[in-house]
Amino acid sequence: MRIGHFQLISKLGDFDGNLAKVVESLKRADRDRVEVVSFPECYLTGYTDSAEKARQGAFSLDSPQMMKVLEKTMQAEATFIVGFNESRGKDLYNTSAIIHKGHVLGTYSKCSAYMPFHKQGREFPVFERAGVKFGVIICSDGGYIEPARLLAIKGAKIIFAPHYNAIGATGLINHFMNVRNDHTARAVENRVFFVRGNNVAPGIDPSFARESVAYGDSYILDPNGEMVVRTRRHQEDFIFADIDPAMAQDTNWGVGRSLWSAREFGKLLAEAIEKPK
Repeated sequence: MRIGHFQLISKLGDFDGNLAKVVESLKRADRDRVEVVSFPECYLTGYTDSAEKARQGAFSLDSPQMMKVLEKTMQAEATFIVGFNESRGKDLYNTSAIIHKGHVLGTYSKCSAYMPFHKQGREFPVFERAGVKFGVIICSDGGYIEPARLLAIKGAKIIFAPHYNAIGATGLINHFMNVRNDHTARAVENRVFFVRGNNVAPGIDPSFARESVAYGDSYILDPNGEMVVRTRRHQEDFIFADIDPAMAQDTNWGVGRSLWSAREFGKLLAEAIEKPK
């Protein structure tokens, strides 16, 4: 299977401009025969630390905006993952839609959303393309053990993790190292391919009140934690790689490490949480 990611600039409040880049990018993905491809977190709406601005651009799954996304991309052969600020009644979610040939296959909403105006997602669906199961987590979700483990236990061989990073300059190197280490752990402990799909922004990111840098650094890791391919940093880029899903087979203990660990230690973990020392 050939999988990929578009590391692009997302402009806050410019739905039509961001969608136009999705449409053009999917044409390139089809030329390169990429079967599943991701775009950054909140790409269609842009991402911000302002509740007011986030709500201004948000839309629902049954909105005219989503209908336009489906109409404009229905000719694409690639299955694609694209993020947006999703409105559900009065609530706002950080959501990625999984789309193929003009149909929404499903959505995933960020489970560790740290913007106070985003509600937490608690569903972990698995999707399929050409017989290969994959799942989605978003940005900081990859820093926790359980979200990726849930997807692996459900049979995902690939985990896509769309990001929108806007990091203060003084903390950038620590962030860079922590994120890579987290993702290597998720790939190895679950025996999955892991796609870190980041955004990029020129200079200081104007979507945030504080000064921040969006440096990129998207990559694909194999189940051994080896980096198969990565983007250039600080500029728009497109990566893809041919992967062998059979490499993601996890036969440890006959059920796989993630499931075995959850079965063997889940009760002990719950007890430790209930009665901490």
